[in-house]
Amino acid sequence: QVQVVESGGGLVQAGGSLRLSCAASGSILSINAMGWYRQAPGKQRELVAIIISGGITNYANSVKGRFTISRDGAKNTVYVQMNSLIPEDTAVYYCYAEYKRPYSAGYTGAWGQGTQVTVSS
Repeated sequence: QVQVVESGGGLVQAGGSLRLSCAASGSILSINAMGWYRQAPGKQRELVAIIISGGITNYANSVKGRFTISRDGAKNTVYVQMNSLIPEDTAVYYCYAEYKRPYSAGYTGAWGQGTQVTVSS
């Protein structure tokens, strides 16, 4: 079993910064990708940023230049540094990990429970 746990959400004023952390633990042989998604009230869950094995990153257009994703492979941990936050960034942020289990041929995905980010104007 694999656990994905986020931390670092909270309330911040517009223009401020937050750093989210996410750690994956359990029966993991290797991780192919880890990333962040968010879901605002009444909206669909959307990709924020993702980092793939080898260090390739991909960002939503709405956060490019403001958010930076990074990873500590040794700790199966991913971070997102969020700067210049705006009220439209308010959402529940979910961490996603795509990993391979021992003796498994393919990859499996797991989600964290989510952490609330609220940006006040």
